[in-house]
Amino acid sequence: MHLRRALLLFAIVLGTAAFVASLSQPAEERPQPNRSGEPRVPTATPAPSSRPKRPISFDARRDESRRVRAGQAATLEVAVTEPGSVEIPSLGLSSPAAPLTPARFELFPAEPGDYEIVFTAAADAERRPAGRLVVTSAG
Repeated sequence: MHLRRALLLFAIVLGTAAFVASLSQPAEERPQPNRSGEPRVPTATPAPSSRPKRPISFDARRDESRRVRAGQAATLEVAVTEPGSVEIPSLGLSSPAAPLTPARFELFPAEPGDYEIVFTAAADAERRPAGRLVVTSAG
């Protein structure tokens, strides 16, 4: 009998807390009245670039070279034919990779230069060139 009462009380308290939480809003999210006294309706603002940028793709078998400007955000994807690890040693970056899951890096290179990309297969410890990222000056 006491257990039923305790569970019922717990359910009431939990339900009341959920109801109060759904009604409350932080002050910065509350609609602010405009000069006419009517509350403002929030509107969505479009992103600066609504089109997502495509990643810069490498195929580890080809040892390709790709360019990107310094100061420009970039996503690199390195496709491999066997499981292993892809590294950009001079940037201190490493990512696992598999045939269906390419290695992925989010970069914002600040300095121009050539950055070697290396692949190490899980089956052996031999490091192989997988490409080169050439960062050009922003100007």
